[in-house]
Amino acid sequence: MASDRRVCTVHHMSHAAIVLVSVLLLCSAHPSAGARRLMELYKPPPSEQLTYHNGTVLRGDIPVSVVWYGRFTPAQKAVVSDFLLLLTVASPAPTPSVSQWWNTINQLYLSKAAAQGKNGGGGGKITTQVRLAGQLTDDQCSLGKSLKLSQLPALAARAKPKKGGIALVLTAQDVSVEGFCMSRCGTHASNAKARTAYVWVGNSATQCPGQCAWPFHQPVYGPQTPALVPPSGDVGMDGMVMNIASMVAGVVTNPFGDGFYQGPKEAPLEAATACPGVYGSGAYPGYAGNLAVDPATGASYNANGAHGRKYLLPALFDPATSTCSTLV
Repeated sequence: MASDRRVCTVHHMSHAAIVLVSVLLLCSAHPSAGARRLMELYKPPPSEQLTYHNGTVLRGDIPVSVVWYGRFTPAQKAVVSDFLLLLTVASPAPTPSVSQWWNTINQLYLSKAAAQGKNGGGGGKITTQVRLAGQLTDDQCSLGKSLKLSQLPALAARAKPKKGGIALVLTAQDVSVEGFCMSRCGTHASNAKARTAYVWVGNSATQCPGQCAWPFHQPVYGPQTPALVPPSGDVGMDGMVMNIASMVAGVVTNPFGDGFYQGPKEAPLEAATACPGVYGSGAYPGYAGNLAVDPATGASYNANGAHGRKYLLPALFDPATSTCSTLV
């Protein structure tokens, strides 16, 4: 079972939802207050809501092992590894913070599963956080620079993920992966027998930044609003962090296809992918939302990290209210 962070995220909608989205897209260049209000008021029928399917979620200490496939500079690796280390319940970073975003996943999803006595660690109060278990590099691209989706599990297996853990496969900007840019920016899947999961995300800097690193690059389609300044100064890596966050939110809340999701099991919408393109309050198609801006660099962000780092993280869908929860 796999779930994608797709370039186009309109799946299996009701007629009413399709009409609504069509109206919003037509109005996206200069959306009216009425169009924005329609988006805020729309509630999907029960059959289309994101719900818990009584299966496993990942809780407790979640070991994450990273596979760097292709060439990444030390500075690029630090952008991702520093982010992963912040996926914990508390950090010294000022709010809004990465830890605050991570805690939202716990509050909206993991604690609900725990209340029903479901796994990832049973019931009760459990601290859930990512533990960086190891990193390995294949900068020579031993499987070539054009990968099939069927090769990703073998790459993930090199990380030797532990039970209940995640292998994070990251491909460099000159590595193509089947479906990358065309239908996905990342994906996650699992080995149900071993009880492990993996996430893959690609660096879109030279292949499709308008699709997989928006809003840090002008979009391929729609209103050509100015691109925002990326917090790290690297469009590709900040785009990767956005997609890693989206996929990690999905894999933690729906690792084996029986957790939290909306729609068909084979092509689900999950905690972050149910809120495509939403990063701040007031977001609408073509506009990421009201974001914080660093006065020193002009970079847009919504989450603080350690050592002055800043990130742009996706909104998280709130199943209780059928709305997208943002940090800012």
